Amino acid sequence: MQGALSVHYAEALANAVFAPESGLKPDEAVRQFKLAEGIISGSKELVSAFLSPAVGKAKKMSIISRLADEMSIHRLIHNFLLVIVQHRRVPELRAMRESFEEIVDDRLGWVKAEIVSARTLAKDQREEIERALGSKLGKYIRANYLVDPSLIGGVRARVASKEYDATVRGKLDNMRQRLTAGA
Repeated sequence: MQGALSVHYAEALANAVFAPESGLKPDEAVRQFKLAEGIISGSKELVSAFLSPAVGKAKKMSIISRLADEMSIHRLIHNFLLVIVQHRRVPELRAMRESFEEIVDDRLGWVKAEIVSARTLAKDQREEIERALGSKLGKYIRANYLVDPSLIGGVRARVASKEYDATVRGKLDNMRQRLTAGA
């Protein structure tokens, strides 16, 4: 769960990216932000430098600019990173990126789903599940598939706070609950 501050920063970036004159497609913004966040957060030395009062502001800005140039980062993401470093928010960078991804997905009509099955699903089965869920929810599905042999058979989907259980195990558990409630 992201904090309000991370969501606030992510919303500001999303507003800039979705502005008509941004010149940056939302999916490309997500890709670039993920790339930059991975490099920055993955380096203890960079994080320490950005948080250290011993490293001057000009040096920190120079590091960000050099990274942005080397990675061909769009000016919006570059400027966003400069603001994050200036405001000493580097520790929240990952949460900001996750919030940004969620906001972009929401604005584009996508929703994340975790789909668990007893065995690996074929491509056509995955497409059918995504189509059915998408139709029910009125959104496009960005699915993450997992395998859990304990389900015996069927599929369980978790989308946001809702769970759809069409597994043999779920039906057996439901039947057991009804039988014990009636006894």
